[in-house]
Amino acid sequence: MAGAPASRGKAVVLLSGGLDSATTLAWARREGFECHCLSVDYGQRHRAELEAATRIASANGAVAHKTIRLDLGAFGGSALTDASIKVPTGGVKGGIPVTYVPARNTIMLSLALGWAEVLGARHIFVGANAIDYSGYPDCRPEYLRAFEAMANLATKAAVEGRAIEVRGPLVDMSKAEIIRLAIELGVDPAQTVTCYQPDEGGKACGVCDACRIRKDGFAAAGIADTTRYAT
Repeated sequence: MAGAPASRGKAVVLLSGGLDSATTLAWARREGFECHCLSVDYGQRHRAELEAATRIASANGAVAHKTIRLDLGAFGGSALTDASIKVPTGGVKGGIPVTYVPARNTIMLSLALGWAEVLGARHIFVGANAIDYSGYPDCRPEYLRAFEAMANLATKAAVEGRAIEVRGPLVDMSKAEIIRLAIELGVDPAQTVTCYQPDEGGKACGVCDACRIRKDGFAAAGIADTTRYAT
């Protein structure tokens, strides 16, 4: 289309189906990257997000979209992968919550890294956020820098001079800033699923940590919350 930026090459975008990853995809597309989206079916209870990811990839011009099945429920240890652990609904508290999935971002970024090498892509995008987040240690900028350093020690591409960059364009943004950016980029928040326990139709519970952070973000942004809530 007229005015579109020149291609900056291939990139792999981790796409969960949530607002942050959808905004990250739209941001990478605006920057001119040919985006190959990767979603992971890891046994999460909020599987409606995977259906949202398919819609988002199509609507936002992804070149390709793959979903990999990897059952982290075999280990459990998280309210998102173990049905015996309840998703907290009493409000966002300090510390690392039970919705933390052990090593999830490390596993997903490793999968993205493998695909990037095969594609010859030199950029990996992830919607990690260290401001309005739930206390997850693998959403911090220092973690992304550490993974990038590892990637450039461990890959044939980097050894041969094709360094790989791990980018989290939203990492230092508040949820309100992310929502404003999403609207600017043409992302429809109503098509995303952020809730930890949505119903089968993808409607959000409204009371889990993810829903509370999202609600507060819309309020702070002064933008009407178009999220589809079950109640």
